[in-house]
Amino acid sequence: MTQMPQPRPGRIAALVLLVLGPLAWLMIGHGTPILQDRGYHMFADARSCLGIANFGNVASNLLFLLVGVIGARHCWRKRSGAWRSWLVFFCGVVLVFPGSAYYHGAPGDDTLVWDRLPMAVAFMGLFAALVSEHFDAKLEPALLAGAVLTGIASVWWWQHSGDLRIYIWVQGAPLLAIPYVIAAFPGRYTHRHYLLYGVGCYALAKVAESFDHEIYAATGAAISGHTLKHLLAAGAVFCVCRMLQQRSSQSFTPVASSQ
Repeated sequence: MTQMPQPRPGRIAALVLLVLGPLAWLMIGHGTPILQDRGYHMFADARSCLGIANFGNVASNLLFLLVGVIGARHCWRKRSGAWRSWLVFFCGVVLVFPGSAYYHGAPGDDTLVWDRLPMAVAFMGLFAALVSEHFDAKLEPALLAGAVLTGIASVWWWQHSGDLRIYIWVQGAPLLAIPYVIAAFPGRYTHRHYLLYGVGCYALAKVAESFDHEIYAATGAAISGHTLKHLLAAGAVFCVCRMLQQRSSQSFTPVASSQ
Protein backbone atom coordinates (compact mmCIF):
# COMPACT_ATOMS: atom_id res chain seq x y z
CA MET A 1 0.00 0.00 0.00
CA THR A 2 1.36 3.40 -0.97
CA GLN A 3 0.89 6.78 0.56
CA MET A 4 -2.48 8.43 -0.06
CA PRO A 5 -2.31 11.11 -2.78
CA GLN A 6 -2.19 14.65 -1.46
CA PRO A 7 -5.42 16.64 -1.93
CA ARG A 8 -5.31 19.30 -4.63
CA PRO A 9 -5.20 22.88 -3.28
CA GLY A 10 -8.16 23.94 -5.42
CA ARG A 11 -10.33 21.21 -3.98
CA ILE A 12 -9.28 22.12 -0.46
CA ALA A 13 -10.21 25.74 -1.13
CA ALA A 14 -13.59 24.61 -2.48
CA LEU A 15 -14.20 22.57 0.68
CA VAL A 16 -13.33 25.53 2.91
CA LEU A 17 -15.75 27.68 0.91
CA LEU A 18 -18.43 24.99 1.10
CA VAL A 19 -18.09 24.74 4.89
CA LEU A 20 -17.48 28.37 5.86
CA GLY A 21 -19.54 30.03 3.12
CA PRO A 22 -22.89 29.15 4.71
CA LEU A 23 -21.66 30.40 8.10
CA ALA A 24 -20.61 33.71 6.55
CA TRP A 25 -23.98 34.01 4.84
CA LEU A 26 -25.88 33.19 8.04
CA MET A 27 -23.92 35.67 10.14
CA ILE A 28 -23.47 38.48 7.57
CA GLY A 29 -25.68 37.93 4.55
CA HIS A 30 -28.78 36.88 6.46
CA GLY A 31 -28.39 39.93 8.67
CA THR A 32 -30.86 39.09 11.43
CA PRO A 33 -30.92 36.40 14.12
CA ILE A 34 -32.89 33.22 13.48
CA LEU A 35 -35.13 32.74 16.49
CA GLN A 36 -36.69 29.57 17.84
CA ASP A 37 -40.16 28.94 16.42
CA ARG A 38 -42.61 29.32 19.29
CA GLY A 39 -44.62 26.39 17.96
CA TYR A 40 -41.60 24.06 17.93
CA HIS A 41 -42.55 22.41 21.20
CA MET A 42 -46.12 21.59 20.09
CA PHE A 43 -45.63 18.00 19.00
CA ALA A 44 -48.38 15.96 17.35
CA ASP A 45 -48.14 12.91 19.61
CA ALA A 46 -48.65 13.94 23.22
CA ARG A 47 -49.96 10.58 24.44
CA SER A 48 -48.74 9.14 27.74
CA CYS A 49 -47.90 5.50 28.40
CA LEU A 50 -46.56 3.75 31.50
CA GLY A 51 -46.76 7.10 33.26
CA ILE A 52 -44.38 8.70 30.74
CA ALA A 53 -45.61 11.86 29.06
CA ASN A 54 -45.11 12.14 25.29
CA PHE A 55 -44.19 8.47 25.30
CA GLY A 56 -43.55 8.03 21.57
CA ASN A 57 -41.04 10.85 21.36
CA VAL A 58 -39.34 9.75 24.58
CA ALA A 59 -39.14 6.01 23.94
CA SER A 60 -37.90 6.37 20.36
CA ASN A 61 -34.66 7.80 21.78
CA LEU A 62 -33.70 4.31 22.95
CA LEU A 63 -32.32 3.63 19.47
CA PHE A 64 -29.75 6.40 19.96
CA LEU A 65 -28.54 4.66 23.10
CA LEU A 66 -28.30 1.32 21.29
CA VAL A 67 -26.43 2.44 18.16
CA GLY A 68 -24.30 4.86 20.18
CA VAL A 69 -23.09 2.15 22.55
CA ILE A 70 -22.38 -0.25 19.67
CA GLY A 71 -20.39 2.40 17.81
CA ALA A 72 -18.48 3.63 20.86
CA ARG A 73 -17.55 0.06 21.84
CA HIS A 74 -16.25 -0.62 18.32
CA CYS A 75 -14.13 2.56 18.29
CA TRP A 76 -12.66 1.84 21.71
CA ARG A 77 -11.75 -1.73 20.76
CA LYS A 78 -10.32 -1.06 17.27
CA ARG A 79 -8.72 2.35 17.81
CA SER A 80 -8.00 2.86 14.12
CA GLY A 81 -8.18 5.97 11.99
CA ALA A 82 -9.63 9.04 13.67
CA TRP A 83 -11.02 6.83 16.43
CA ARG A 84 -11.05 9.58 19.06
CA SER A 85 -13.30 11.74 16.90
CA TRP A 86 -15.54 8.79 16.05
CA LEU A 87 -15.69 7.94 19.75
CA VAL A 88 -16.77 11.51 20.56
CA PHE A 89 -19.41 11.22 17.83
CA PHE A 90 -20.87 8.04 19.30
CA CYS A 91 -20.62 9.27 22.90
CA GLY A 92 -22.58 12.34 21.81
CA VAL A 93 -25.19 10.02 20.29
CA VAL A 94 -25.39 8.04 23.53
CA LEU A 95 -26.01 11.26 25.46
CA VAL A 96 -28.80 12.19 23.04
CA PHE A 97 -30.83 9.45 24.74
CA PRO A 98 -31.09 11.06 28.21
CA GLY A 99 -30.96 14.60 26.82
CA SER A 100 -33.73 14.15 24.28
CA ALA A 101 -35.83 12.00 26.62
CA TYR A 102 -35.59 14.72 29.26
CA TYR A 103 -36.61 17.38 26.77
CA HIS A 104 -39.54 15.43 25.33
CA GLY A 105 -40.79 14.63 28.80
CA ALA A 106 -41.31 18.36 29.39
CA PRO A 107 -40.80 20.29 26.11
CA GLY A 108 -39.48 23.83 26.48
CA ASP A 109 -36.43 25.95 25.71
CA ASP A 110 -34.81 25.16 29.08
CA THR A 111 -34.96 21.41 28.53
CA LEU A 112 -34.16 21.70 24.81
CA VAL A 113 -30.64 22.79 25.75
CA TRP A 114 -29.94 19.25 27.00
CA ASP A 115 -31.23 17.78 23.75
CA ARG A 116 -29.10 20.04 21.56
CA LEU A 117 -25.82 19.88 23.50
CA PRO A 118 -25.08 16.19 22.80
CA MET A 119 -26.24 16.58 19.20
CA ALA A 120 -23.85 19.48 18.68
CA VAL A 121 -20.98 17.44 20.15
CA ALA A 122 -21.86 14.48 17.92
CA PHE A 123 -21.98 16.58 14.76
CA MET A 124 -18.63 18.16 15.53
CA GLY A 125 -17.06 14.77 16.31
CA LEU A 126 -18.28 13.59 12.91
CA PHE A 127 -16.82 16.67 11.22
CA ALA A 128 -13.43 16.24 12.93
CA ALA A 129 -13.28 12.56 11.95
CA LEU A 130 -14.18 13.32 8.34
CA VAL A 131 -11.52 16.02 7.93
CA SER A 132 -8.80 14.14 9.83
CA GLU A 133 -9.17 10.94 7.83
CA HIS A 134 -9.08 12.72 4.46
CA PHE A 135 -6.25 15.17 5.12
CA ASP A 136 -3.80 14.68 7.96
CA ALA A 137 -4.24 12.53 11.06
CA LYS A 138 -2.00 14.95 12.96
CA LEU A 139 -4.78 17.53 12.70
CA GLU A 140 -7.18 15.44 14.76
CA PRO A 141 -6.44 16.49 18.38
CA ALA A 142 -6.60 20.24 17.75
CA LEU A 143 -9.43 19.95 15.24
CA LEU A 144 -11.52 17.77 17.53
CA ALA A 145 -11.06 20.07 20.52
CA GLY A 146 -11.88 23.17 18.48
CA ALA A 147 -14.88 21.57 16.80
CA VAL A 148 -16.41 20.30 20.04
CA LEU A 149 -15.94 23.68 21.71
CA THR A 150 -17.62 25.31 18.70
CA GLY A 151 -20.55 22.91 18.99
CA ILE A 152 -20.99 23.62 22.70
CA ALA A 153 -20.63 27.37 22.09
CA SER A 154 -23.36 27.26 19.43
CA VAL A 155 -25.86 25.93 21.96
CA TRP A 156 -24.67 28.39 24.60
CA TRP A 157 -25.08 31.26 22.11
CA TRP A 158 -28.62 30.18 21.25
CA GLN A 159 -29.54 29.82 24.94
CA HIS A 160 -28.29 33.30 25.83
CA SER A 161 -29.15 35.25 22.68
CA GLY A 162 -32.02 33.28 21.16
CA ASP A 163 -30.09 33.18 17.86
CA LEU A 164 -29.95 29.77 16.14
CA ARG A 165 -27.63 30.68 13.28
CA ILE A 166 -24.42 29.11 14.60
CA TYR A 167 -26.24 26.00 15.79
CA ILE A 168 -27.84 25.59 12.35
CA TRP A 169 -24.37 25.75 10.82
CA VAL A 170 -23.01 23.19 13.30
CA GLN A 171 -25.70 20.75 12.15
CA GLY A 172 -25.38 21.54 8.46
CA ALA A 173 -21.61 21.83 7.93
CA PRO A 174 -20.75 18.11 8.27
CA LEU A 175 -23.70 17.10 6.09
CA LEU A 176 -22.63 19.53 3.36
CA ALA A 177 -19.02 18.37 3.57
CA ILE A 178 -19.62 14.61 3.38
CA PRO A 179 -20.81 14.31 -0.27
CA TYR A 180 -18.17 16.71 -1.53
CA VAL A 181 -15.31 15.08 0.39
CA ILE A 182 -16.27 11.62 -0.86
CA ALA A 183 -16.52 12.88 -4.46
CA ALA A 184 -13.41 15.06 -4.48
CA PHE A 185 -10.86 13.38 -2.19
CA PRO A 186 -9.36 9.89 -1.94
CA GLY A 187 -10.07 8.10 1.32
CA ARG A 188 -7.80 6.08 3.54
CA TYR A 189 -10.57 3.53 4.09
CA THR A 190 -13.18 1.66 2.08
CA HIS A 191 -16.99 1.70 2.47
CA ARG A 192 -17.28 5.49 2.55
CA HIS A 193 -20.59 5.17 0.70
CA TYR A 194 -22.21 4.37 4.06
CA LEU A 195 -21.71 8.02 4.95
CA LEU A 196 -23.92 8.97 2.00
CA TYR A 197 -26.57 6.56 3.25
CA GLY A 198 -26.32 8.29 6.61
CA VAL A 199 -26.78 11.74 5.04
CA GLY A 200 -29.83 10.42 3.18
CA CYS A 201 -31.36 9.02 6.35
CA TYR A 202 -30.78 12.27 8.21
CA ALA A 203 -32.28 14.31 5.37
CA LEU A 204 -35.39 12.11 5.55
CA ALA A 205 -35.40 12.61 9.33
CA LYS A 206 -35.54 16.39 8.89
CA VAL A 207 -38.39 16.02 6.39
CA ALA A 208 -40.30 13.82 8.84
CA GLU A 209 -39.72 16.41 11.57
CA SER A 210 -41.20 19.12 9.36
CA PHE A 211 -44.33 17.05 8.75
CA ASP A 212 -44.87 15.93 12.33
CA HIS A 213 -48.63 16.52 12.44
CA GLU A 214 -49.26 15.47 8.84
CA ILE A 215 -47.55 12.09 9.29
CA TYR A 216 -49.38 11.55 12.57
CA ALA A 217 -52.71 12.13 10.82
CA ALA A 218 -51.79 10.13 7.70
CA THR A 219 -50.82 7.05 9.77
CA GLY A 220 -53.98 7.17 11.86
CA ALA A 221 -52.01 8.24 14.94
CA ALA A 222 -49.76 5.19 14.65
CA ILE A 223 -46.59 7.28 14.56
CA SER A 224 -45.80 10.98 14.46
CA GLY A 225 -43.33 12.68 12.18
CA HIS A 226 -41.13 13.60 15.13
CA THR A 227 -40.98 10.04 16.40
CA LEU A 228 -40.15 8.91 12.86
CA LYS A 229 -37.43 11.55 12.82
CA HIS A 230 -35.77 9.89 15.81
CA LEU A 231 -35.88 6.48 14.14
CA LEU A 232 -34.44 7.78 10.87
CA ALA A 233 -31.72 9.80 12.63
CA ALA A 234 -30.72 6.70 14.60
CA GLY A 235 -30.62 4.89 11.26
CA ALA A 236 -28.15 7.52 10.03
CA VAL A 237 -25.90 6.77 13.01
CA PHE A 238 -26.22 3.05 12.28
CA CYS A 239 -24.91 3.71 8.75
CA VAL A 240 -21.78 5.31 10.23
CA CYS A 241 -21.41 2.37 12.60
CA ARG A 242 -21.64 -0.15 9.75
CA MET A 243 -19.04 1.79 7.77
CA LEU A 244 -16.57 1.59 10.64
CA GLN A 245 -17.30 -2.10 11.24
CA GLN A 246 -16.82 -3.14 7.61
CA ARG A 247 -14.14 -0.84 6.28
CA SER A 248 -10.52 -1.68 5.62
CA SER A 249 -7.46 0.34 4.68
CA GLN A 250 -7.53 1.64 1.15
CA SER A 251 -4.72 0.76 -1.24
CA PHE A 252 -3.44 3.26 -3.80
CA THR A 253 -1.68 2.78 -7.09
CA PRO A 254 1.84 4.14 -6.84
CA VAL A 255 2.73 7.03 -9.12
CA ALA A 256 5.67 6.19 -11.37
CA SER A 257 8.65 8.40 -10.71
CA SER A 258 10.44 10.09 -13.61
CA GLN A 259 13.98 8.95 -14.35
